[in-house]
Amino acid sequence: MQGSRQRAHSSRFGFGKFLAAALAALILSLAPEAQAKYASIIIDADTGEVLHQVNADDLNYPASLTKMMTLYLLFEALDNGQVKLDQQFPVSAHAASRAPSKLGLVPGETIAVRDLIYAIVTKSANDAASVVAEGLAGSESAFAERMTQKARKLGMRNTVFHNASGLPDRQPNRTTARDLATLARALYRDFPSHYHVFATREYNYHGVILTNHNHLMNSYPGMDGIKTGYINASGFNLAASAVRNNHRLIGVVMGGQSARARDKEMAQLLNAGFAMEERGPRVMVAKAETQPATDSPTAEAADDTAEDAPSAVAALSPIGHAEAAAMAAPHKASARSAERWSIQVGAFSRHSSAEKAARAALAKLSASGKTVEVLAPGKADKERLYRARIVSFDKHDADHACSVLHRKHLKCTVVAPSPTRVASS
Repeated sequence: MQGSRQRAHSSRFGFGKFLAAALAALILSLAPEAQAKYASIIIDADTGEVLHQVNADDLNYPASLTKMMTLYLLFEALDNGQVKLDQQFPVSAHAASRAPSKLGLVPGETIAVRDLIYAIVTKSANDAASVVAEGLAGSESAFAERMTQKARKLGMRNTVFHNASGLPDRQPNRTTARDLATLARALYRDFPSHYHVFATREYNYHGVILTNHNHLMNSYPGMDGIKTGYINASGFNLAASAVRNNHRLIGVVMGGQSARARDKEMAQLLNAGFAMEERGPRVMVAKAETQPATDSPTAEAADDTAEDAPSAVAALSPIGHAEAAAMAAPHKASARSAERWSIQVGAFSRHSSAEKAARAALAKLSASGKTVEVLAPGKADKERLYRARIVSFDKHDADHACSVLHRKHLKCTVVAPSPTRVASS
């Protein structure tokens, strides 16, 4: 009798598990599916202005472009003092078992955070990405939840992460070209002291030379990163950033037929974007110091084996010459206004971090009479960021100073005088 009750209970329990699994499968089947489809977008890194877009909001698989968010969270942990570059992270059996591209890490060994960063940037090492995830969150699944949460905070509304690498998974990562451009811009804006790592072409890891998969850096003038990606389901993806005449553009191409075709497409789109920016004269006037809204509607993974492979600034809007002249006229009479150009070196969640970054940048300049200024978040600033600036330049000196910082691997942006400033020192 008791055995019969136990068998009945076991049967009901088994049916319950089956029903739960079936329900979960049904929910997953109803979720929007990503697909390997061509998409591209080019944006101005300083203003967020979209210069070109095709299928920018279609769901796609990020592949190794996933690792941009992995690095975003790692850079954030470094800046917050949670981890250090020479800190050793342990390698788990899970991390060591990740598919290539990989370093070939062994369970039980440890690896420095610095090596993890460069292994991800150059070799796109999937085992390194998992080590970072476990080192920061305890497990890769917990880290993926943090990745998705951060995506929402950055305005990436169509992005969902389920792992730190972008490798194919039962629940694959999905995103859009617009969201990835938002992430690339956030990396440039928020981490001026780390962003230079994306320009690394080679890295010596224990005698092994790791080569960057982004070969376009070798042929496209001004390109300094940031990430390639490929899996069968995604095609060939690339997020790229390039500078010309102190002007930075960010581009994303997804669903390329080959690495060569994808690179050629990116080069053409960037050329067209720079030509559009330089075509003129186009007069730009600074609006209120709030970040431009991210125009992204509602929201798999990353093995590059097949491939041989700062800061949000015042939003600038084009206006007519007559309107520009009228707005500029009151300032021409003021020598002080004429010298209120500034350079921005980053945007930070804490005032102290912003001030520290600005002072560090100022120390690298031979510029007398310049001061540090930290702009408090505006009321409409959803990300509540403090903008680190060095002020009291004229335009020529601001351009020169920013060029000096670029040569010293510090990212910066020249900001025009604004009629309204909310500053704290």
